[in-house]
Amino acid sequence: FLNNLLAQITPFMFYLGGGLLAITGHLDIGALVAVIAAYKDLPAPIKELINWDQQRLDVQIKYEQVIEQFQPPALIDPERQSVENDPGAPLTGPMVASALTLLDENDIPLLRSVSFTAESTQHIAVVGQSGSGMEQLSLLLAGLLEPSSGSLRIGGHDVDALPAAVTGRRISYVGQNAYHFTGSLRNNLLYGLKHRPVISADPEHSTSAFDKAESRRSGNPDLDIHDDWIDYHAAGAEGEADITARMLDVLSTVDLVDDAYRFGLTGTIDPVSKPDVADGILMARAAIIERLATSGNEDLVIRFEADAYNLNASVAENLLFGTPRRHDFVSEELARNETVRIILREAGLTDNFVTMGVTIAKTMVEIFADLPPGHPFFEQFSFISDDDLPEFRTIVTRVDNLGVEALDKAARQLLLGLPFKYVEARHRLGLVDETMAERLIDAPRRLAERLERDCPDAVEFYRADAYNAAASLQDNILFGRLAYGQAQAEETIGRTLLEVLDDLGLRQTVIEVGLDYNVGIGGGRLSAGQRQKLAIGRALLKNPDILIVNEAASVLDRSSQVRLIESILERRKGRGVIWTLQRPELASRFEMILVMGNGRLVEQGSYQDLQEKGTTFKTLVAAE
Repeated sequence: FLNNLLAQITPFMFYLGGGLLAITGHLDIGALVAVIAAYKDLPAPIKELINWDQQRLDVQIKYEQVIEQFQPPALIDPERQSVENDPGAPLTGPMVASALTLLDENDIPLLRSVSFTAESTQHIAVVGQSGSGMEQLSLLLAGLLEPSSGSLRIGGHDVDALPAAVTGRRISYVGQNAYHFTGSLRNNLLYGLKHRPVISADPEHSTSAFDKAESRRSGNPDLDIHDDWIDYHAAGAEGEADITARMLDVLSTVDLVDDAYRFGLTGTIDPVSKPDVADGILMARAAIIERLATSGNEDLVIRFEADAYNLNASVAENLLFGTPRRHDFVSEELARNETVRIILREAGLTDNFVTMGVTIAKTMVEIFADLPPGHPFFEQFSFISDDDLPEFRTIVTRVDNLGVEALDKAARQLLLGLPFKYVEARHRLGLVDETMAERLIDAPRRLAERLERDCPDAVEFYRADAYNAAASLQDNILFGRLAYGQAQAEETIGRTLLEVLDDLGLRQTVIEVGLDYNVGIGGGRLSAGQRQKLAIGRALLKNPDILIVNEAASVLDRSSQVRLIESILERRKGRGVIWTLQRPELASRFEMILVMGNGRLVEQGSYQDLQEKGTTFKTLVAAE
């Protein structure tokens, strides 16, 4: 309004004042006209200036709002989060909770005046129904939440005031949905020991001085990511040499050793850097042949032989007679691999492979015609995915109507790729008879000669007297494929393999290889139970003064939970454990029980005392 008023009244004032001055002779008409003309061009730049100022104020307000989002009222003091803080002495002494109260963002109480006293070395179970507040109590005890009022003191120290360097080392917390980083089993176990650099990296591999200076100027720590951050001493190890033994001990406690063993069998090693392991695997190869022959089970493994077609291996495995080292030589890519296509043409097998592909496609289309996506048959007959089925149905229809000759290059390539995945003993479509097998025996020799000349690193060929660096430990030991259709073949071979490895003292070696197993994105290659066990193992490895487990084992069945709890409590004798239990009856193994209800601590005491009282705890146990 003010801008509009000034814009309208100012010319009037010029005319009024200027006219009076002109009449009285104090101002000539030319000067008045010049002033009015100049004023006509004045509002535009003033308006631009006003708009700029409004934009400045708008940006300033938005900036302040963004800053406020990163400065909440309860922001932790940066000094408490400094990695330079000394972790100090072990966190021992009485644990005293006084009127702990926790409110959510709407001021609704989640915990109400919870008070108890216990020794920090006790084994304590926390039980209650869903929504009772037991989960929030565990988070408070771990220092991951700050109480709205009240206090928690351990050994005279206020937990809320302790630096992260203390709580991060002295307290371990494991929740229901533990997260794991993409990488190996080993790296995820060691992650809890990485608090600050322990051993500096070589100058050649360390972060540059420029990068460190940039980190300091931007307010970030200048710690070198290339340093060795693993606190071996915290894990009870002297150094890198014996940390592996500590990890295996922890895996045994959380019942993950058998899983690591299976992971190790599917893993690989570098025979150049680990020649003793490679030699041991070759000894195991010879020993298992003898063991199977002695027990009359030699027909359970069909060994790889250069002059024989292995009906229990895929066409691709027989053709390569080795393990691919490059992606373009895996079975899914062979139909597009020019070297393989040349070999098939030279052997006169291209048309045969296309014909085999037509037969496979017709069979698959017929089998899957009425099956929903994701049916188990799609996995058993791994030629065609449910997404590709419509395309192959179109190809089959075209072949039936016009013949194979009518197919374009892309369709022929799709059909050419199907036989590479075919295993005669498994799929039993009769595509590899004696005649075809004999023709396929000569192809690997041709391929090997060409690869040794053109790309010697493409495939690691099978040799009975050599370790195959590209193949798994199990494939190197068996040097063949399990016979399909043999009753309990997998169980028998697995048992025999374990016996051989134990006799040669190689089981631990295989488990150590399993530590390098990639757990996938967020631990996606592990089952839910394995992820939780691994998280508990990570917490145990750093030897915390207090271990807090917040329903982390609830995904396991009862017997597995019992074994895990008993194993951990035995390991943690004399050191604190606080375990939030989904099954109240498991609390009988703990020294003290806290019973939560509606955000309050309704009962506390030993298992025997609470059973005799016959109150809330007994009701919870009876309700299971």
